[in-house]
Amino acid sequence: MSDTFSHDKVLIVDFGSQVTQLIARRVREEKVYCEIVPFQKAEAAFKEMKPKAVILSGGPASVHEVNAPLAPKAIYDAGVPVLGICYGEQAMAQQLGGKVEGGHHREFGRAEVEVTSDSPLLDGVWEKGQKYPVWMSHGDRVTELPPGFKVLGTSPNAPIAMIGDDKRKFYATQFHLEVVHTPHGASLLRNFVRKIAGLSGDWTMRAFKEEAIEKIRAQVGKGKVICGLSGGVDSAVAAVLIHEAIGDQLTCVFVDHGLLRLAEAQKVVALFRDSYNIPLVHVDDSDVFLKALDGVDDPEQKRKIIGKLFIDVFEKEAKKIGGAEFLAQGTLYPDVIESVSFTGGPSVTIKSHHNVGGLPERMNMKLVEPLRELFKDEVRALGRELGLPEAFVGRHPFPGPGLAIRVPGAITKEKLDILRLADEIYIEEIRRAGLYDDIWQAFAVLLPVKTVGVMGDFRTYDYVVGLRAVTSVDGMTADFYPFDMRFLGNVATRIINEVKGVNRVVYDVTSKPPGTIEWE
Repeated sequence: MSDTFSHDKVLIVDFGSQVTQLIARRVREEKVYCEIVPFQKAEAAFKEMKPKAVILSGGPASVHEVNAPLAPKAIYDAGVPVLGICYGEQAMAQQLGGKVEGGHHREFGRAEVEVTSDSPLLDGVWEKGQKYPVWMSHGDRVTELPPGFKVLGTSPNAPIAMIGDDKRKFYATQFHLEVVHTPHGASLLRNFVRKIAGLSGDWTMRAFKEEAIEKIRAQVGKGKVICGLSGGVDSAVAAVLIHEAIGDQLTCVFVDHGLLRLAEAQKVVALFRDSYNIPLVHVDDSDVFLKALDGVDDPEQKRKIIGKLFIDVFEKEAKKIGGAEFLAQGTLYPDVIESVSFTGGPSVTIKSHHNVGGLPERMNMKLVEPLRELFKDEVRALGRELGLPEAFVGRHPFPGPGLAIRVPGAITKEKLDILRLADEIYIEEIRRAGLYDDIWQAFAVLLPVKTVGVMGDFRTYDYVVGLRAVTSVDGMTADFYPFDMRFLGNVATRIINEVKGVNRVVYDVTSKPPGTIEWE
């Protein structure tokens, strides 16, 4: 992807931190294009990308381990600015002749850094002699500076919490700049990207759109493309973008797998056939999917079955339209990152995404994934750039496997019907309260337990519905939404009164991490 970009680029070398994506988010917010690459592939990526700056991420390793991950020497020799964060600082210090020690008190969570020197990294953000809140997460620490560096700041458990070599434009911090818990972190990253590296910030959605259209044309040529629509934002934006690039060479396939929200199929078909005049095949295969999922309660198994059946349908439809050789998907950057586990660590695969890790090996079509470098909020911006209606662009994320992963345990048609109605009531009330746009994602879950209740004079033994609502910027981390209790009480009353088979409603107050947003 990167070779056709004429933009200034930043390479982020990933040492396996669970928050590396947030570094990319912050850099992109500065309208600077960046890519994350595992440290094992960093040398090749550095050569190919020719970035104007490099950022080394955090990670779980210790530089004292055998085969500890390190940055390629070529990066330090190339004369480009380098910023190390957390483990990135330790790797940089160790590689450039400093000293890192283990066995000290672990520092995790909020801490204070006192600024001891002026530096271009801190310019206009932090002042010498002042203390500032930061977020730490480390065991080892730098105890001796590499030649050419000076200490920029100290913290109680990291005497060398921030270092800089102004001449070579090398900087490093023991704390995490990229997380919101370091309040001025984004401004320090801006200093690095804009002032120190001198990058112009020329990467906009308009530029992305034009380049993506060129790339799609170059990849597809005169070939035919099938695009799977799910009803979500990602596949809708991918479809409209591809249609703009190649017109009627694209056919959209909307598969009703019986796992959709209420009236989903009608909405999607109306948008694409009526508003966009994009060729659309509507396949109702709900019986096939539900039969294949009968009795399956393992979430990974569900994802794999759904992924496989999707491809079966697409291959069948591709033959019908005369051999489409390309399959388009709305795969996003977080899907790619979460699904890729480094060989032998460091980042752990949390779950496979049905359109990344769950695809069967035997797939006979080439993939077109024009959004795979984008985060969700960037996809929304692209959707607006393409003129998609706000009702579609602003929709909460909806998982590819649909309601299959919102019914923990075995799936039945009865359970899905109960869940659909409960979910519809919940979202309706959120919209009515004017809260929909404040929430990243909200949905109901049908729990695999029944509880005793009383309705009128009768004992009931019915299902429990769990409600989930989270705030997030990119889906990588999330907090539960702090609803007013009266609101929750009102939703619970409506669901219990209007949805036959439910007698109890609970609200999920887990953040991510430790939980994921979806229940499966």
